[in-house]
Amino acid sequence: MSETQKVTDRSSAPPPAVNSVDRFFKISERGSTFGREIRGGFATFFTMAYILVLNPIILGSAKDKFGHQLDTVQLTTATALVAAVMTIVMGVGGNLPLALAAGLGLNAVVAFQIAPLMSWDDAMGLIVVEGLLICVLVVTGLREAVMHAIPQPLKQAISVGIGLFIAFIGFVDAGFVSRIPDAAGTTVPVQLGGTGTLAGWPILVFCLGVLLTIGLLARKVKGAILISIVTMTVVAIVINSIADIKSWGLTTPAWPDKVVDAPDFGLIGHFSLFGAFSETSAITVVLLIFTLILSDFFDTMGTVVGISAEAGLLDEKGQVPNLGRVLLIDGAAAVAGGASSASSATSYIESAAGVGEGSRTGFSNLVTGGLFALALFLTPLLTIVPLQAAAPALVAVGFLMMTQVKSIDWDKYEIAIPAFLTIAVMPFTYSITNGIGAGFLAYVVIKSVLGKAKDVHWLLWGASALFLVYFGIDPIEQILGVK
Repeated sequence: MSETQKVTDRSSAPPPAVNSVDRFFKISERGSTFGREIRGGFATFFTMAYILVLNPIILGSAKDKFGHQLDTVQLTTATALVAAVMTIVMGVGGNLPLALAAGLGLNAVVAFQIAPLMSWDDAMGLIVVEGLLICVLVVTGLREAVMHAIPQPLKQAISVGIGLFIAFIGFVDAGFVSRIPDAAGTTVPVQLGGTGTLAGWPILVFCLGVLLTIGLLARKVKGAILISIVTMTVVAIVINSIADIKSWGLTTPAWPDKVVDAPDFGLIGHFSLFGAFSETSAITVVLLIFTLILSDFFDTMGTVVGISAEAGLLDEKGQVPNLGRVLLIDGAAAVAGGASSASSATSYIESAAGVGEGSRTGFSNLVTGGLFALALFLTPLLTIVPLQAAAPALVAVGFLMMTQVKSIDWDKYEIAIPAFLTIAVMPFTYSITNGIGAGFLAYVVIKSVLGKAKDVHWLLWGASALFLVYFGIDPIEQILGVK
């Protein structure tokens, strides 16, 4: 070996670890520093801290089968607790700069699709079951089989459909869109505002929030969503103090008597593993669990690979370091979310903000998790955010999820048609499960018509059969004399 080669090898070698913490997290080995990891941890927290506001609003605005609503203060505590604990666990156990919290999209499934069929305890029990099944999939190695069963364009279509669904929820929650009463004598299902026009200060707050959010996103401002929520909350507080408005909805923007308060852990442990089976049919429960697994599992895979690639952590085969442990922790996060009534917790693509600031290891998660733990004591401050200030974030997240539509080959009808049905049926029927089912069935039928039935994975055939029963459950029950 020449002297030049020796010098090159020495210069490219990572610097020695400065202490045991450095060695454990491989901070120097991965070309990072404690300063970069700390900055990255802050960046990730401020980019995803909006979930502390949005998750309580989404879950707290829904009612279960018996008309019960979850307390938003308790939801804020549960959301912060799960995010803090599981983010730290991922940092220590997975050593990736990958933060976790209640998943957007998944919480919408729980709030607007599962809870109306059963009690909140039963709904959260399904989340626990889903998380346990994901852990089983990881441990048994079935992850690869499930990954290969569903074509990538359909996975992307599912994300796009959920994005449109979330955006629609944002418009409805803010009052920008409302259902036209049946007594109005029109076949048009929805309208602008409450009367066909936009009226009132709360709607103005929402509209300004949307404009602010998209402006910040267009300029690629880090923490754009959180900045918009905080700014429009301040605006709403000022407007409400002057006009004393009564039409804000679930949350009135008024400065609390105290900013710091002890966390309320009243929702922790309120779940029922098998109660759902007594409230609805077994096939419906199975399909709901399947939907949760599908959304959680594949979204996590994409996030983990994307963040690892962005951080330059993939090995020469393109594999994620400690992938088995990372996926197992993510499954455990779903269990923790359900057991805490915070909905399923999952890995956040917003972790890319931390990676952009230099995060390369799980040490940054200690910072992010610590900040979520601090938020436990700031619940009064977090629960003054009105829907009109938070809903623009749902519209923005919907846009971000919508961007995946460009990866679908729209000239190839055998995948484009199922993808379209998946995307369209979700918001049009207010159901993520319906969209997935429509896409799966269309894919199987078109492949069969084209003589390509053998190209469809057997797991997809099985799922499609379940969805066929799901959509035809009423005539099936009549034939069997169940009703």
